[in-house]
Amino acid sequence: MLRTRTARVLDEADEPAVHRLLASDPVAACVLAGRVESSGTAPVALGASLWGVDAAAGGGLDAVCLAGANLIPFAVPGAGRAAALAFAERARRAGRRCSTIVGPSASVEPLWERLAPYWGPARDHRPNQPLMAIDGPPAVAPEPLVRPVRPAELDILFPAAIAMFTEEVGVSPLRADGGAGYRARVAEMVRAGHSLAWFEDGAVVFKAEIGAVSRAVCQVQGVWVAPQHRGRGIGAAGTAAVVEYARAAIAPVVSLYVNDFNAPARAAYRRVGFREVGRFASVLF
Repeated sequence: MLRTRTARVLDEADEPAVHRLLASDPVAACVLAGRVESSGTAPVALGASLWGVDAAAGGGLDAVCLAGANLIPFAVPGAGRAAALAFAERARRAGRRCSTIVGPSASVEPLWERLAPYWGPARDHRPNQPLMAIDGPPAVAPEPLVRPVRPAELDILFPAAIAMFTEEVGVSPLRADGGAGYRARVAEMVRAGHSLAWFEDGAVVFKAEIGAVSRAVCQVQGVWVAPQHRGRGIGAAGTAAVVEYARAAIAPVVSLYVNDFNAPARAAYRRVGFREVGRFASVLF
């Protein structure tokens, strides 16, 4: 029987313990580590609450969970189920405010198991998403036409970003506020130099974003090839260019996660040199 654990809201004093916890698996914790490195652990600075479960043995933390637009849990091996009990109780009391639960499968799945009776049914549940990483040069030739998007190209990029989001998530990003929030997010990544694309004849052939960045790892998101260009190896060559750019300019390790049912994408990433290092899961509302 799992011993009852409680989750508490973390603050500035917990920041060293959070860093130590996230450093136990830098690839799986990339999104959380990037937020903490840039904003600390105070809720006001983070723009969301960071919940924590203290280590069973005393000293440090066994698990954390960012409760913002996405609910993102992370736990040390073996602590996922006990932490899920604590996080689910706090999340249930607060009510659902997130659009997605996402993170390592060992943390997400037991959490969703306990929240499903209150928050379900989900619009989509993806329990098995391979987490992949590469820490060396790509194994295929990078496409030289892939480059950082310029701010003046936002209007060309945005329709491709909408198409990618709709294909991947299953709903349009325009549904909530006409797309204003999503456009602001895309523009932010362009300004940061984290949006890369291949343009041809005034349209996007390939695009991808470096959507999360920590000192050790960055995470590629939003990989998309225009439908009329698929099946020609563009995804692999474009991703190789993103890897080359990211490792030179952003972080030494590049990661991504992919749906297990997307066999062509998984094969393309393996050709680039990505290897499977873990499993993610997502619950979409």
